[in-house]
Amino acid sequence: MKRTLIISTGLIALAFTGMTGLMSLKDDSSAVKSSVENPAALNYQTYCAGCHGDNLEKFTAKKWMDEPGNASVISSIKLGIEEAGMPSFEKTFSEDEIEELAAYVKKGIPDDRSSLKPAVKAGDVTESEVQDFIIETVVTGLDVPWGLAFLPGGDLLISERAGTLHRFSNGKLSPPIEGLPALRAEGQGGLLDLALHPDYSKNGWIYFSYSALSEESGKPKSNTAIMRARLNGNKLVDQQLIFRGDNDNDRSHHYGCKLAFDDKGHLFFGIGDRGQHYDFPQNLDNTNGKIHRINDDGSIPEDNPFVNTKGAVPSIYSYGHRNPQGTCINPLTGELWETEHGPRGGDEINLIEPGKNYGWPVISYGINYNGTILTELTEKEGMEQPIHYWTPSIAPCGMTFLTGDRYKKWRNNLFVGSLRFQYLERVVINGHAVMHTEKLLQGIGRVRNVVIGPDGLIYVSTETPGKIVRLVPVEKSEK
Repeated sequence: MKRTLIISTGLIALAFTGMTGLMSLKDDSSAVKSSVENPAALNYQTYCAGCHGDNLEKFTAKKWMDEPGNASVISSIKLGIEEAGMPSFEKTFSEDEIEELAAYVKKGIPDDRSSLKPAVKAGDVTESEVQDFIIETVVTGLDVPWGLAFLPGGDLLISERAGTLHRFSNGKLSPPIEGLPALRAEGQGGLLDLALHPDYSKNGWIYFSYSALSEESGKPKSNTAIMRARLNGNKLVDQQLIFRGDNDNDRSHHYGCKLAFDDKGHLFFGIGDRGQHYDFPQNLDNTNGKIHRINDDGSIPEDNPFVNTKGAVPSIYSYGHRNPQGTCINPLTGELWETEHGPRGGDEINLIEPGKNYGWPVISYGINYNGTILTELTEKEGMEQPIHYWTPSIAPCGMTFLTGDRYKKWRNNLFVGSLRFQYLERVVINGHAVMHTEKLLQGIGRVRNVVIGPDGLIYVSTETPGKIVRLVPVEKSEK
């Protein structure tokens, strides 16, 4: 398979000690020098320039520009401006970093305010390479909306990672739906993805993944589990636990776990290595670091690749994965595609095939978080290469193929959310090759999920403050 490294043309990767990590900047000596000398400039380019311009040129003239001190700017950065689509950066930066960033912005506002142009806001037309669109806010008042599933009739089920499930109907968010199992809402764990049975209109089954809390006493332990249930009013009934990972541990990260049904009723999902990456992903005797395939009732398909392998977990479909958080079926081919988090660098898009080994942690295009070498190998016989990978890491979460005719210039493109750099990435594919990528919604917030609604529109969920927006296509403007 062809692999594609993404470091955008004309950009260079910079690491800055004490900052949030790697960043891409224009390959301009003055810009690089400025950013290295001024950490606030690097933070601005990383998190703010996508909406406000590389040179702060997209700020609308505001009263705060002439106010003494930086209190208003600090407040906006720290708390966000939800109605304008600006996320809070309270958890992203320290107090000192916020103050330094505010001073950088205030100092950089030009004397000639006529050069300022409005930043893109909800309701404005956003121009992209081939398709213009308007951003419409659909749901607000959330925290970390992890899973999205549209019910017949248009109501939207939303799972919050903190451990609540809600129904959004007629513009209102329901109280928490009752009947969820015990879960461990800590770190990356909690209530995760949602999916409806392909024949939901007939059987009413709703599937959800979560970090199941161990019944053992002492230190909390957990692993990924999947349950199905039916919705009766504001309560889940007929709960059935259909899958539970083994080897619970006290770590609160790398659970996976996006859900995807194929047209035969098989349910696919990934479980991360759970922090045990040097042992579990390459061994077939455990559930961690794997993509799994089960039937809709939790039974094992007879043609799973390791059903007859002694000692192997029979639900395993592929192995050698780090932390898969995007799983979807290509509707044109029926193939299973997946995104997963690398360590520092080496996030991947993979085409998942039965029985294949995807290499973690023997091969990787990433390094350890402390900068040390994880492995010298990027390729090895018997291990699959990614279709596409990112360095620096974008932290991919949520992925979907666009179907329908609402966006004619984006038809059949792949859309991937970025937690780290807070944008939605459009990926143009031809067969199994990535031909082009484009960043959309830059600076909108940590993108947790992306789905296609029954209206054919793209819906995107972001975190803290959690919200759900949709992209309404408009005709491309002529210039």
